[in-house]
Amino acid sequence: MGAHHKNIVVGLPYLYFSGCRNLTAMKFLTLLVLVCSGAAFAQNADSVYLRTHYDLAEVQIPMRDGIKLFAVVYTPKDQSQKYPILLNRTCYNASNYSNYKTGGYPSRFLIQDKYILVFQDVRGRYMSEGTFDNMRPNIPGNDRKNKKDIDESSDTWDTIDWLTKNLKSNNGRVGMYGISYPGFYTAAAIPDAHPALKASSPQAPISDFWFDDFHHNGAYLQSYTAAFGVFGYQKEGQTKQDWFMDKIMRFYKDAPKDGYDFNLDLGPLKNVTEKYHHDNFFWQQIIDHPNYDDFWQKRNLLPHLKNVKHAVMTVGGWYDAEDLYGPLNIYKSIEASSPAAQNTIVMGPWSHGDWARETGFQAVNHIYFGDSLSTFYQREIERKFFNSLLKDNVSANMPEAYMFDCGLKTWRQFAEWPPKGIPPVKLYFGENGKLSVNQPLKPDATFEYVSDPAKPVPYVSQTEGLTFTPRRFMTDDQRHAASRPDVITFETEALTDDVTLAGEIMAKLKVAISSTDADFIVKLIDVYPNDHPSYKHNPNNIIMGGYQQLVRHEVFRGRWRNSFEKPEPFKPGEVTDVNVTLQDILHTFKKGHKIMVQIHSTWFPYIDRNPQKYVDNIYKANAEDFVKATIKVYGSSVVEIGGGEKLNTKIDTFKK
Repeated sequence: MGAHHKNIVVGLPYLYFSGCRNLTAMKFLTLLVLVCSGAAFAQNADSVYLRTHYDLAEVQIPMRDGIKLFAVVYTPKDQSQKYPILLNRTCYNASNYSNYKTGGYPSRFLIQDKYILVFQDVRGRYMSEGTFDNMRPNIPGNDRKNKKDIDESSDTWDTIDWLTKNLKSNNGRVGMYGISYPGFYTAAAIPDAHPALKASSPQAPISDFWFDDFHHNGAYLQSYTAAFGVFGYQKEGQTKQDWFMDKIMRFYKDAPKDGYDFNLDLGPLKNVTEKYHHDNFFWQQIIDHPNYDDFWQKRNLLPHLKNVKHAVMTVGGWYDAEDLYGPLNIYKSIEASSPAAQNTIVMGPWSHGDWARETGFQAVNHIYFGDSLSTFYQREIERKFFNSLLKDNVSANMPEAYMFDCGLKTWRQFAEWPPKGIPPVKLYFGENGKLSVNQPLKPDATFEYVSDPAKPVPYVSQTEGLTFTPRRFMTDDQRHAASRPDVITFETEALTDDVTLAGEIMAKLKVAISSTDADFIVKLIDVYPNDHPSYKHNPNNIIMGGYQQLVRHEVFRGRWRNSFEKPEPFKPGEVTDVNVTLQDILHTFKKGHKIMVQIHSTWFPYIDRNPQKYVDNIYKANAEDFVKATIKVYGSSVVEIGGGEKLNTKIDTFKK
């Protein structure tokens, strides 16, 4: 897996399998079992400390409807004082944290500061009773028809109530944290929170499953296909074992060497249903609800994040291929609905969950960002946040936004996000691949390419095996894409001064297509000078001179250009507006670098292929529905970035 993965211990959301393409089936199964149990290659440096300073217990906590949820509890041996509780709710097997193994989760700083540590299986998972729902809708307090109505918020409320009443050494204050799905459970506990909950830190959280994680703007992440083996099945009875391994191994038993070819040979998504997910309830839900209908709207957490009365620190990675939407929009939703709340956002140069482990130097794929950045976050940000809110006489002095500038490679602090002190930028497209900053060019110019779903643009520059969740491509070199005829590329001249792009991004495209549907992938890229030195940690074949670093991207399925709930086919040849919202950015393009924008209509197999012939449900499309399309982009298009203005005005409402 590479040296920089030696500390991966927290569970499934922390590992990608691109480096595993040469494993035999048995070796791959062994690795996957270790990962799913949260113990992949872990050397638990905290085990001795935990055994010396903590007592361990396993408990069953009753919920209001009579169901009992399992939890692992570590209590400091020293009973001369009271301690706050740190709660982590997970669908990844709380039993993995038994036997004095927490894998540095939470960080060693918090463990040594002495907390009561609680790890709980959510309803229907592993040792907890009940039925699992990986997207259980929130029920607002006023809408509960009876006292036994449950959701993730009520289960957390009941858990905290039991813990504060039954753990004698607690001080009555509780903090919650979690990464990925546990981050979602942390965020889902914010509405109608228990009064003892004083600090929540959702980290890499999912907030709306149709816009994040399994989808991006409703487009399916085909690279996530194997993950359904973990989430779409209900266990029978209580167990500490991973009962779903045979479902995952449907994909990995032959360990494909090339994920691109594997997925292309697989054909339309209906073949996924027939071959792999015919018995998966989550997959069936996605098939049944291809549009942003009432099913998805009820599962959107953002509208419920209101009247927040305790402190929240949302954490994310700028290079998180799975959950970048979640942290940004959870922060913004709380800021809009509860302006008086202590609401903080932290965004660093990490991929999914990387801040939970220290690798010595921080790099995402080929790009180096600095040394000991995760330790800095754990010690100077996370530790101070929880200690200041849960312990006596501790202050933190936290900024509103603690953000990493990925171009300057330094932390910056802001009083609000998006920041108002950095000027907005508009990027315009011109002939001969010219990109202009704040200067419109020729609005009637057209730029044309032919998109062929039979030969989709690969999302990564190097051959990659079948991934569980992709990571490396988030800073990948885009020269492989720039050379393709189905990708249009625009770039500035070498910059004479540093240019900082900060805040929200909206690509306002004017397009015309020859078919009735198409996707639009928009990428913002940092082009390095030709004399840029290479990084020591990279292989010798990775040349940084002229490197085209992916900085931000997003996909938009054109059928939803007017309504995510009610898709519409295109009228061939008709000029149409397509607005693509990219996730936020803080990146300084240095003097001598260039700013580049690429646009294309396939990005495979990260994103599933749009047939480009309009069909009601792409999950049911036939092979003959996939057709070529000629795409025209007009020079009147513009990419708007930052300036403190909120370009996405649909943060806290249903996206219709």
